[in-house]
Amino acid sequence: MSMPPLPAGVHVFERGWLSANSILFTDGDQSLMVDSGYCTHAAQTLSLVESVLESRPLDILVNTHLHSDHCGGNAALQGRYPAMQTLIPPGQATHVTDWDPVALTYSPTGQFCPRFSFDKTLQPGTRLQFGSSMWEVHAAAGHDPHSLVFFEPRNRILISADALWENGFGVVFPELEGESAFSEVAATLDMIERLAPTTVIPGHGRVFAYTPEVLATARQRLNAFVKNPLRHVQHAAKVLLKFKLLEVQRQPFDDFSKWALATPYFVLIQQRFFSDMPAPAWIAQLCDELVKAGAAERDGIYICNA
Repeated sequence: MSMPPLPAGVHVFERGWLSANSILFTDGDQSLMVDSGYCTHAAQTLSLVESVLESRPLDILVNTHLHSDHCGGNAALQGRYPAMQTLIPPGQATHVTDWDPVALTYSPTGQFCPRFSFDKTLQPGTRLQFGSSMWEVHAAAGHDPHSLVFFEPRNRILISADALWENGFGVVFPELEGESAFSEVAATLDMIERLAPTTVIPGHGRVFAYTPEVLATARQRLNAFVKNPLRHVQHAAKVLLKFKLLEVQRQPFDDFSKWALATPYFVLIQQRFFSDMPAPAWIAQLCDELVKAGAAERDGIYICNA
């Protein structure tokens, strides 16, 4: 199925899986961008924005949530456009002000995010102008308890972040910390069904046409995780390993394993869910599964992104 057309002035930068997609609006009095990618792609982020805006400034930056792959380019954009306003979800505003990389999950996941500031918070239930259109702000807990999605009712376009992808949704991080959140994923999917978008701009992957089958796929995946929570935990651990592989591309396996064993999220997951297996053996098993799935490769002493 071909990508649904978007209104003029809406530019989607499809970034892959290390950096979240960015959406740039240029059809209004003020330019605005949603999400800024991972920090290692900051130069690319600036280049993409400048290629569209040319000499025009970026006026507003909005974050759907504060995972590192969605806001890692914030600092670079603030440096390039010092008059730009940055708007973030309200749930972690204090952690950004105080800059707490533990509470923001950057240190626990072994990821990076240069310090940035913000000007305002985004309140669910309000509306905000993106380009020439008014967009609704909706809470979308589940993947992240503080996440937001944005909906434009005239063209029925949804910016879904990691609440809905074409083939599922993002890792449900609260579940890894022992908090129940699968019900929040279900509630967010129900909310999206009520909005009934025609076009979805996801946090990762291509723009796609919304259909009942897309939602059915997400609910089927959720139900599988609810029935077997360890399946979700194992999947999440492999996602975190894959993210690191996307960042480093190639690393001696012993170094890669040492990084994982020193990363708090892996320690937490292993002790909470897989304590019957030695941690090094568990990491090796996860990596073997990534190789078997074609998501990684082994080259002598190295593990490589595939």
